[in-house]
Amino acid sequence: MSEEQSLQPFPSDWRTALVLVPHPDDPEYGIGAAVAAWTASGKTVHYALATRGEAGIEGMPPDQAAPVREAEQRRSAAVVGVHDVRFWDFPDSQVRDTPQLRGQIAETISETGPEVVITIYGGPRWAPDAPNQADHIEFANAVAAAFDSLPDPPRWLFENGPEATHGQPVDGFVDAAVASLAAHEAYLRVLDPDTPVIEQARTQVEETTRPHPSFDGRPTVQFILRRPINPA
Repeated sequence: MSEEQSLQPFPSDWRTALVLVPHPDDPEYGIGAAVAAWTASGKTVHYALATRGEAGIEGMPPDQAAPVREAEQRRSAAVVGVHDVRFWDFPDSQVRDTPQLRGQIAETISETGPEVVITIYGGPRWAPDAPNQADHIEFANAVAAAFDSLPDPPRWLFENGPEATHGQPVDGFVDAAVASLAAHEAYLRVLDPDTPVIEQARTQVEETTRPHPSFDGRPTVQFILRRPINPA
């Protein structure tokens, strides 16, 4: 589904969401503005991350990078109103869809009791010339399997990615999303030393909050519905 095709509104009749991702900065690269909109309306959002991103800063040893990236993720989450951020210590760049990972995901869903679960895109490519990362694919597969294993799963499972089915308008929350991504300062500074961190953050957030005709041209974060409402 292209951006110009119709999107349904993201569900609004929920109180608690769980965002599951493999790495620090994964929420901020896609859904930070939506999270800011939700928490501003009184909803509770939890974050859980498989790794501490220890392999993510070129030139920095993993034992130094991990605490830097964890601290940046916690600051970043706080900007958009998320105060429960959990790290599981699976190895960065080696995330695999294993029984151990599925078990951790299922346990965290059960502990937090969300009505909606949101995770990273699990398809092979973001675009024809943009392959997805192996960690993302493996993690998304593990989330789906863990979700399906639950006797009483949440009402919805969404991924954030292309070929979207639903959208969350985020007008008024783009600046918060930019500030949230810019909190990953050490990571972004090494990723692109020639571009100021705030400019990198704004470019990325504007790319993932493009105006959509389904919402009167308002900036919108897009989601893929992977599992429908639980009839129970």
